[in-house]
Amino acid sequence: MDTPADTSPHRLILYARLVRLDKPIGSLLLLWPTLSALWLASNGMPDPVLVLIFTLGTVLMRSAGCAMNDFADRDFDRHVKRTADRPLTSGQIHAWEAVAVAVVLALLSFLLILPLNLLTKQLSVLAVLVAVSYPYFKRFFALPQAYLGIAFGFGIPMAYAAVLNQVPAEAWMLLLANVFWALAYDTEYAMVDRDDDLKIGLRTSAITFGRHDVLAVMLCYAISLALITAVGLHHGLSHGFLPGMLVATGIAVYHWFLIRDRDRMRCFAAFRQNNWLGAAVFTGIALG
Repeated sequence: MDTPADTSPHRLILYARLVRLDKPIGSLLLLWPTLSALWLASNGMPDPVLVLIFTLGTVLMRSAGCAMNDFADRDFDRHVKRTADRPLTSGQIHAWEAVAVAVVLALLSFLLILPLNLLTKQLSVLAVLVAVSYPYFKRFFALPQAYLGIAFGFGIPMAYAAVLNQVPAEAWMLLLANVFWALAYDTEYAMVDRDDDLKIGLRTSAITFGRHDVLAVMLCYAISLALITAVGLHHGLSHGFLPGMLVATGIAVYHWFLIRDRDRMRCFAAFRQNNWLGAAVFTGIALG
């Protein structure tokens, strides 16, 4: 195994795998709601500097969250087929390295928002606390995916705060919509690992929902899309908004066909397609 001081290209590749740079789907699942909030808060004309700050910040914080998640789950991941070869779990890097990477990335993310107002900075502290504590919720909370939805959606109130210096009710409605969306897509993700998670005693929504998991996923999609539609109509978006929501709804309906038999690979495929669902929602908002 490489020594901790090794800065060879191989070790940099290990760090990139640690923060999932090879799997950008997670960053996109954070980015679409954040960009949607920026566009709504700015009435369709966001400051390009804010777009850049929130885009880079989203990638950095998601990467930091991945490193902390692997640190927290290092004794569990080796028992799960899908995660057993992760750099930290497989012993290719040390635990302290994962923490160091997470801290550096979080600090870089905070430097990005230094030009923004105080409220945004205060919300960023809460965002970090939620992100760091999320991995431990899987130890006792029956629906950790709901907590993940808060962590993945904190860019929403931060975007409104950066633009308006306040967080209106519609921002919290969008955050609630994100919680239900995360419950939907991360339950699909958890359905892939359900057998392994049962063996090692982790709590997931797929286990909690049991034989009603497919129904729960579809209800969560329905609630999330309904909340976003309500916000968009209340915001007075033009007719361009509805086609985007119809496309997103069609994608959600298609997921029923993918997950109804609970096949592991089809459930994972459904999870990955949520990138396109988020993109459809954002496109509808941008067009509206």
